[in-house]
Amino acid sequence: MKVSSMGRIVAAIVSAVALTMPGVLTPAPLRAQDVPGIEICTAEKTMERRTSCLQSNVDFLQKTIAKLAADHQQKLDAANRQIDSLKITLAGLQKVVDDLLAAQKKAAEEAAKKSAPAAAKDAPAASK
Repeated sequence: MKVSSMGRIVAAIVSAVALTMPGVLTPAPLRAQDVPGIEICTAEKTMERRTSCLQSNVDFLQKTIAKLAADHQQKLDAANRQIDSLKITLAGLQKVVDDLLAAQKKAAEEAAKKSAPAAAKDAPAASK
């Protein structure tokens, strides 16, 4: 059976993946981390530890509120910029509409002027 060059390439890739997979699947040693968040402070026995726990909760909440406030302010600023851009676009479109209406009115007036003399010329001929 003849193996094509594509088959050899696929076989090489499969063998390379098979050789590297054991290293990928080996879990790395995990280290404990102090993840900021709300802690249950009632489990603390001493008043100093309980106070420290409560202060940690307050600090976490203040940082979270400040971050959320900054995020929301950025969203409001972006929305205000978009509103300003839309106002400018609307003003431009309103000018275009006004120009078109003026041109339409002018064309209608010119058509009325042209038809009025023609109607006056036709009227005496019809009365004869």
